[in-house]
Amino acid sequence: MSGWGAGAGGVPSGMSGGFVPSVPRPGGAVPPWRGGGGAVPPGVPPRWGAGGAGKTPWWQQEGMISRVLAVAGVGVTLIGVVMLLVLAAQAGFFGPVPRVVAGGVFSAALIGGGARVFGRAGGRVGGISLAATGIAGAYLDVVAVTAIYGWLHPVVGLAVALGVAAGGVGLAMRWQSQPLAVLVVAGAALLSPFVTSGLVLLAFLIVLQLTCVPVQLIRDWPFLHVVRTVPAVLATLLAIAIAAVDDPAQSRVHWLLAAAVAIAAIGVIGGLLVVRRRSGDIVAALTFALSTVPLLAAPVMFERHSATYVAAVHAAVLLTVAAMWMVPKLRELVRIPGSIAFVAAIAGSFALLEACVGVTRVQTLPIALFLVALCYLGLAGQQRSRSTAAIGAAFTLVATMVFFGTVTPEALATQRLAHERLGIATALGAVLAFAVIVVALWCARRLPGMTTGGTDESMLFVVASIAGLYAVTAAAVSIGIATGSADGFIIGHSAATILWMAAATAALFFGLRNLSRSAAVAKLALGSGLLVTAAALAKLFLFDLATLDGLVRVAAFLVVGVLLLLAGTRYARAFAEAGATNPD
Repeated sequence: MSGWGAGAGGVPSGMSGGFVPSVPRPGGAVPPWRGGGGAVPPGVPPRWGAGGAGKTPWWQQEGMISRVLAVAGVGVTLIGVVMLLVLAAQAGFFGPVPRVVAGGVFSAALIGGGARVFGRAGGRVGGISLAATGIAGAYLDVVAVTAIYGWLHPVVGLAVALGVAAGGVGLAMRWQSQPLAVLVVAGAALLSPFVTSGLVLLAFLIVLQLTCVPVQLIRDWPFLHVVRTVPAVLATLLAIAIAAVDDPAQSRVHWLLAAAVAIAAIGVIGGLLVVRRRSGDIVAALTFALSTVPLLAAPVMFERHSATYVAAVHAAVLLTVAAMWMVPKLRELVRIPGSIAFVAAIAGSFALLEACVGVTRVQTLPIALFLVALCYLGLAGQQRSRSTAAIGAAFTLVATMVFFGTVTPEALATQRLAHERLGIATALGAVLAFAVIVVALWCARRLPGMTTGGTDESMLFVVASIAGLYAVTAAAVSIGIATGSADGFIIGHSAATILWMAAATAALFFGLRNLSRSAAVAKLALGSGLLVTAAALAKLFLFDLATLDGLVRVAAFLVVGVLLLLAGTRYARAFAEAGATNPD
């Protein structure tokens, strides 16, 4: 961490045995053993790591031992403060007033000693460690006075704690020391759970998260981003997990929701303010992402309706932040950085998924997910955004897995299972799945880096063709079942075969029309058309011939045969015309 630096007078802080400062000689000369030449005179200890012996071990590096000892001293001393405030109370030692006063006086003495030592030569490390211990101890003292002894109303106690923490980070800014701020926040956050617990603990941890936001606007201190966010997030997540299992009182659940909202709000506001000043601050964007996690987990505490409401509101807020970045005028107005918009889009998508799960049942869930995927893929194609396309693809994958769990190949091939599982919901889901396939193809062709007519595009069309055939079959059979007819299953499969062949004929006609205009487009269309034709014929002879009966089977064979004749005739004429135009 930066900020330990050199002490007053230019003397490196934290010197341990084996380090000898370079003492200037008259005329500005430096002793030869310090300048890299000459032998080391007798009585002068050699410098660690000198002589090209390789990389200096960490414990021999200048100032390292002093920093390790300082951090250890901070931790041990703060544990002693906690013992004074808590363990002494449990054992009945002293009275409440002596314990609290002793803790306050001790903390004040440490802060004063730190300020005094800091201004001396080589006193930077000691000053930082003493001041950090004193400030964190004072914070723990306020926590004890509020949570254990009840001498301060919680609101007053939180206000005093805010003042103590603000004083600590203010001193860190004045001393330009990130380690001081980190030690204050980390020490108070790590030891507060030993003083109190529950909602009071969450409140004091959120105060620490809030206090450090203004610091990040001025100083680029990435470690402070982490230590101000992680304790509040982890403690709230643990409390939410316990509440989801224990079935606590509604008031506690609402307070936990309020804590999650506060953490998320501080995260999004702090992230926006910081990254607007320093667009490359990735740590700020990551801590913003971390701050959204408790609110994403909060719905598990509620029943279905309330959980859906919480997730929907959270999704609306985050996706609004992400959407502002996509509108040029709004982006210039609010100056939302791309990293924050990306994190908001990802977190908002998770919240939207929670809302979709909450508002639907198993059979209707694919409908909601395919609709969301359709919106994302359409927006991605319009904006040419890879990240938005990736989110749309993720929703498509989840929707497909859920849809496939109901509309299995066995359900499509067996009349009994089809009548049990399929209906209007699966029909609508299949239609939306087909729409997603079409929009996904359009989106993929518009994304940067997609080469027209390449191998990747050919494979994409092959996969899309197979998925499209499955969606058409599912839609046709589901609609047939939904009509309530006894022959709905048979009629649906007959219609599916005809639709397969109709789509193949249309693809072949489109490809033949583009033979002279675009060879790449013609190749893709003709390849897809021939593939679907082969699939239609395979289904006709391998499945329909054995399953269908009566006029339905006759109609399927007649329509497919006529379409084959039309396709073959048009195919022969197109290549004959091409040969006449280019006799060579």
